[in-house]
Amino acid sequence: MNIKTLSVGLVMLLMALYGQTLLAEDYGKQKVVYHINYDDPRKQAGALRNIQNHINAVGAENLTLKVVLHGNGLALLLEPDALGKSTKFKHANANDKMTAQIDGLKNQGVKFNVCANTVRGRKVDLENDLYDVSQSDIVPSGVAEVAHLQAQGYTYIKP
Repeated sequence: MNIKTLSVGLVMLLMALYGQTLLAEDYGKQKVVYHINYDDPRKQAGALRNIQNHINAVGAENLTLKVVLHGNGLALLLEPDALGKSTKFKHANANDKMTAQIDGLKNQGVKFNVCANTVRGRKVDLENDLYDVSQSDIVPSGVAEVAHLQAQGYTYIKP
């Protein structure tokens, strides 16, 4: 590799990094709620990619992001072993790939909220059926939580 090729590559890298910094500054601080109430694994994977792209554009330090799951949306966190139990779901999407994405998002500050009405109504066992959900992640009602967050200034996104 010659010095000219190396120099051009370095300049392009610096411009890309500088551009990302400028974009993050342009967007400012954001509060966002992503609403997931569907169980299609491809759509849910797409939603997680949208969330990561959002973080990449704005910067985790500039973003307060919550994901509210209710109804069929709990399939995102439903362990595959739970599908055969008394839960009323068609899909259990918490496979290794999906849980790795969820962990990556949580490590960047994303909060996942789960609807208590759905947990109760679909007979979901919090400790055994859902991936990495604690009592502090449970909200009384998914739709009420979305409305509450919007009233607090969160921007609503339905990926």
